[in-house]
Amino acid sequence: MSLRRPLGAGAVLAIVLAALNLRPGVVAVSPLLGEILATEGLSATAGGVLTTLPVLCFGILAPVAPGLARRVGLERALFGSLVLLCLGFALRLVPGIAPLLVGTLAVGSAIGLGNVLLPALIKRDFADRVGLMTGLYSMALSGGAALAAGLTVPIATATGLDWRATLASWGLLAVLGAVVWAPRALRSAAPAGMLRPPGATPADAVRSVWRSPLAWAVTVLMGTQSLSFYAVNAWLPEIFVASGRSVAVGGWLLALTNLLGIVGSFVTPVLAGRMRRQRGIGVVIVALITTGLVGLILAPDAAVLWVVLLGLGQGGGISLALTLMALRTENAARTSELSGMAQSAGYVLAACGPLGLGVAHDATGSWTAPLVLLVVASLVQGVAAWFAGRDEIVR
Repeated sequence: MSLRRPLGAGAVLAIVLAALNLRPGVVAVSPLLGEILATEGLSATAGGVLTTLPVLCFGILAPVAPGLARRVGLERALFGSLVLLCLGFALRLVPGIAPLLVGTLAVGSAIGLGNVLLPALIKRDFADRVGLMTGLYSMALSGGAALAAGLTVPIATATGLDWRATLASWGLLAVLGAVVWAPRALRSAAPAGMLRPPGATPADAVRSVWRSPLAWAVTVLMGTQSLSFYAVNAWLPEIFVASGRSVAVGGWLLALTNLLGIVGSFVTPVLAGRMRRQRGIGVVIVALITTGLVGLILAPDAAVLWVVLLGLGQGGGISLALTLMALRTENAARTSELSGMAQSAGYVLAACGPLGLGVAHDATGSWTAPLVLLVVASLVQGVAAWFAGRDEIVR
């Protein structure tokens, strides 16, 4: 369907609000991670597991999202994911490691569904403005991450809440999202097969996408940029604390990274949507990320400069991957299948980031080796962007 259908500003606002909820449940853990580990007596490796679980859920739940949308409709599936997100935040209030882990799994599962459903909704309802709407969507992703990174510690300080209640406070945003989406879910009609290409079964669509080299390039791009994003968001405050900065400063530097990500997230899809090939944009994005990471290793005193470059690159990276899911496909059905594949395999790869950095830090006692691993990942991202940026369609 086209944007000319009477969707109005309400539809755009609903999409942006849903997108704002797709990062705080994960990113808000990072500024509090040191307190969580100390309170619960956990190691950095265990902290890596805690920050990896939701990303792993993103990958596991991604293939489920297209089938769920076919069965109940995109709007209803999105509403269900927001309700699950509210439940996950509530579970984190319960004392003990088990409720924290179960709540984290629920949060990750909810976000994993939303990650796939929103790009398909944009392709269906805004097919003639994919670049602009993807820019707004990915800008909201980065905005939600920036809010969580920058405000989590100040919320705890101003209210005197412990880390459990502080994490749960972000559930208020999820409640607002669920309230906004509830009437849309009730109004929506969801005929079976609404996301299925004519004459194709779901299995046929999935098999054809998974056999495509171009789809694999998009998937590796999605995986490597996500690995870098979630690893940085999990450990950057701790990296700065280890260099002598306070927890609050570490949180604000992480927030700055995500604030600059908003700029990269919005500009990249608008430019990419006007081009037949997106290779040049991919190269620039990887250069920004790599320079930022190398700078943190060699000249950590210039941290502000490096997090600015890192933020611009990471914001551009996620929005480029999301834009290519739409540009490399012909319709919402294929976008949903490619999104499911890219986010399934991609986030499984990305889950190695937070855990891998925690293990590398425990093994070496330094953050140099973990940052070097992220540099290698960014180079792989560059290769994937080069192949995914060519002017072809996933068949």
